Amino acid sequence: MIEYIDVVHPYSRFNLIAFTFLVYPSLILAYMGQAAYLSKHHSHQNDCQIGFYVSVPVQLRWPVLVIAILQAVVGSQAIITGTFSIIKQCSSLGCFPKVKIVHTSSKMHGQIYIPEINWSLMLLCLSLTIGFRDTKRMGNAAGLAVITVMLVTTCLMSLVIVLCWHKNVLLAICFLLFFGSIEALYFSASLIKFFEGAWVPIALSFFFLVIMYVWHYGTVKKYEFEVQNKVSINWLLGLGPGLGIMRVKGIGLIHTDLVSGIPAIFSHFVTNLPAFHEVLIFLCVKSVPVPHVRPEERFLVGRVGPEEYRIYRCIARYGYRDFHKDDVEFERDLFCSIGEFIRSETPEYGLGLSHFQEDIRMTVVGTSSENVDCVRMSEDDIHDSEHNRDRDRNHQSSELMEVIKHSPKKVKKRVRFLLPDSPQINMDAMKELHEITEAKEAGMAYILGNCYVRAKSGSSWIKRVVINYGYDFLRRNSRGPSYALNIPHASTLEVAMIYHV
Repeated sequence: MIEYIDVVHPYSRFNLIAFTFLVYPSLILAYMGQAAYLSKHHSHQNDCQIGFYVSVPVQLRWPVLVIAILQAVVGSQAIITGTFSIIKQCSSLGCFPKVKIVHTSSKMHGQIYIPEINWSLMLLCLSLTIGFRDTKRMGNAAGLAVITVMLVTTCLMSLVIVLCWHKNVLLAICFLLFFGSIEALYFSASLIKFFEGAWVPIALSFFFLVIMYVWHYGTVKKYEFEVQNKVSINWLLGLGPGLGIMRVKGIGLIHTDLVSGIPAIFSHFVTNLPAFHEVLIFLCVKSVPVPHVRPEERFLVGRVGPEEYRIYRCIARYGYRDFHKDDVEFERDLFCSIGEFIRSETPEYGLGLSHFQEDIRMTVVGTSSENVDCVRMSEDDIHDSEHNRDRDRNHQSSELMEVIKHSPKKVKKRVRFLLPDSPQINMDAMKELHEITEAKEAGMAYILGNCYVRAKSGSSWIKRVVINYGYDFLRRNSRGPSYALNIPHASTLEVAMIYHV
């Protein structure tokens, strides 16, 4: 079982102490000094000179400028980090398009880097600086953004008091009235500067709100369609030679996001091409919130349908710091896990056709090469039989022997399972392993689903615009699954299907 451990970084406690006893008192003293200076020089002729640097003594102005620049660097880094965290959480909840997330730490889950968002922030900062060219308008925009964050945080904190801390509702109302009334005054004062630069954060918020709503709405409709059109096991059991369904040589590896049931893309494939491989594997790749997943806990393997159908389900789990292997090594680990599942399967697990259940349990299967109790796979080099026969013929002429001597040798790969010493395995399992080996030698096809979401007939014009244009544009420009990059293109079969939601 994977252990989810919350790692507390030692620097977090140090940062809390430093903020409480150093940063916060310094911030209060700085604001008190500015307030004292403004109260004494409020009748100054030029209001533009009244500011932070005017209140600082002349001898300390340059050192304070250096400290202010360093503070701006730290503040910008905090904003960037906070943006990364918010985007990642929204993407995990299905409220934002998929982006590339790079985890920079093996110990802390929150230390991430998102290249697309980083470049977007740079372009936005340059656009605002070049567009405004005025610190007053930029200050108005920043002021409205800050006070809006404070007001929203206060409202959410009142919900945390009731829902998470289980305190009295009156305490949450008092907290909201006390802090919310003060922040509401500052918020109303910032709204006065709406046409003087304060409109920028509102416009950006509305823009990202539309993107998040369109993506979330399309994702929910797509998931509802997949769940409603999920193929049942009874439909799979009804497939056979009588319906014109043929089983061809080889292995079909079907990538899906469903961890249970048969995806609708498979029924669409079988309906249009009434044949599928003699061995089918429904593969689901999942990311778990831990740095690394141990090799012995990588795969969850189970059956789909009766034993004689040779259909399996495999869930591959990866941590956020795990390196996705190439197709050759991943195939070897995948088939070793299936072979180990077949070897260690209990007799009561493989139920008959009439007793098969829809939800069947899955088994954690180890694939570590150091574990001698696991099934391993070996590939031996064998020479082509024609060359072996030609080499054994001593009655051929010397010219023919010279040609054979200098001709290149063709090499084939013979795949076989290496079973541990004294395995507890029956003849049915040996037959199943032999069939999988033959299917592996015949070749493997990667079947990927590509769905196009369209609004069904009779939908409103708003829904058609959101689904057919908005969500389709975001889907085509968002990042796809990472495992698709390692799949060989020569063996890939992409099945397209239109979802009418």
